[in-house]
Amino acid sequence: MAASHRSRDGEDSILEPLCFPDAPPDPPSALGDPLDPLLLCLFCPRSVPLEQKDQLLKHLLLDHQLVIADVKLVADLPKYLLYWRSRFLQQPLTDFCSVIKTNCSGPIEKQENYFLLCDLLPEDRVLREKLQQNRLEEVLEQQQQERDDSSFHRLCMFCSEEFSGNRAALLNHMAREHSFSIGLPDNIVYCQQLLDTLQAKMDSLQCLYCEKTFRDKTTLKDHMRKKAHRRINASNTLYDRFYVINYLELGKSWEEVQSEDDRELLEDEGEDDWSDWRARPVCSVCLFCDDQSETMEQIYSHMKEAHGFDLHRLRTELNLHFYQQVKLVNYIRRELYQRRCYGCQERFESRAEVLDHLQVKGHVMTLPDAATWNQPQYYFPTYENDALLCSLSGGESDDDSVPVISEDVSDLRALRRTSVLQQLLRGAR
Repeated sequence: MAASHRSRDGEDSILEPLCFPDAPPDPPSALGDPLDPLLLCLFCPRSVPLEQKDQLLKHLLLDHQLVIADVKLVADLPKYLLYWRSRFLQQPLTDFCSVIKTNCSGPIEKQENYFLLCDLLPEDRVLREKLQQNRLEEVLEQQQQERDDSSFHRLCMFCSEEFSGNRAALLNHMAREHSFSIGLPDNIVYCQQLLDTLQAKMDSLQCLYCEKTFRDKTTLKDHMRKKAHRRINASNTLYDRFYVINYLELGKSWEEVQSEDDRELLEDEGEDDWSDWRARPVCSVCLFCDDQSETMEQIYSHMKEAHGFDLHRLRTELNLHFYQQVKLVNYIRRELYQRRCYGCQERFESRAEVLDHLQVKGHVMTLPDAATWNQPQYYFPTYENDALLCSLSGGESDDDSVPVISEDVSDLRALRRTSVLQQLLRGAR
C-alpha cells in the first residue's frame, strides 16, 4: 500500500493509489546486504570488492588464462565464483571449459591455452538460472520488508525536513515539494543504500543527473533547478541494482524489458485456446479488517456481526444515493488508513487502536456532518481495486439521474478577468 504524509498545514494526503494485497505478507526476515560482497579468485586466495570485478576478471585472464562468458548475465557473481572454485578443486578445468589455443600456426613453445567458461555447459546454465531465481526471491522479500517497515528515519537531502515511519513519506515529499522523483516507492529496493548514494553525490557537490562537480552547494542547487537536473541519470548502471525491474529476467535491464516488441504476442493471441480459462474471483475487503468475501451478502453480514457496522441501515436512514455511498466508503477507507476515527477525527498510533476506540466509544455507526465526507475528492477510490464499491446499490430516492450541483466558480471568474490572456486581448483591441 502507498503511504501518506501529514503536511505542515495539518491536512493529510495520499499521494498515490492504494491497493489491497492479494494475501497477507510474510513476516519480515533479516537479509544480509548483498550489495558489497567480496569476489574470490577461482584458483588463488586473491579477492576484490564487487565494484572492482573488472580487476578480478583481468586477473583470471592474465594469470590463469580463464575467460567467463557473459559475466553481466550472472545474477550473483560472488556465489557463482564460489561454486566454480569448489568444482575446479574436484575435477580438471578441461572437464568444464572449452579450450582455446592461441598462435596455432606458430612455434609450439609460443602457443598458449585459454579456457572459456560459458552457459553452453548445461551445469553452468542451470547454475545461472538458479542464481537468478534466488536473487529475485531475495529482492522481493527485501522489497516487502521495506514496504512494511515503519522504523524508517531520514532527513530530506534538499530541505533537511525530518521523516519517520515509512520510506514512502520521504520519497513522495521529494517528488511533490522538490520535483525530484526516483520512482514509485514500491518499485525500489535497498532504498537506504540508494539514498546514501544520492546523498554522497550531493555532499561531494556533484549533480545527480549530469554528474558535474560544482564549487559550492548553492551553485549546485541552482544548476539542478535551472537545467531540470533534479533526477537521476537512467543510463548510469550504478542505479540498476536499486530497481526491482532489473531483477525480473535473466540478463535483461529495465530498458530491454520495456523495449521488447509485443507484436508476436499479439499475432499469436488469436491462436490460443482460452476455453479452459477461469477468471479469478473478485473479493470485497471489509472496511475494518482484512476479511475478504466473494459475495456482497457475506461481506455485509461480516461487517454487521463482527464490527457492528450496518451499511444498509446507513443508506436507508440517510437516504443515500449511489454516489453518496461511494464517497462515504472512500471516506471511511481513507480515515482508517490514516489511523483516525471517522466519527470524531481523533488520531491514533495504529489501526488496531482506532478499531478499539470505535468499539469502546460506540463510534462505529457515528458519522460526522455530511459536509465532511460528501466531498468531490471522495469520488476517487482510496483503494484502486476496491470491489466493495461495485456492490453498492441505489437509495430509495434514486432515479435515473443524480442532480449535479455546480461548483463555486467565483474565484475562477475573477481569475479569468485578470488573466494574462485577457490583458493581451484587451490591449489588442
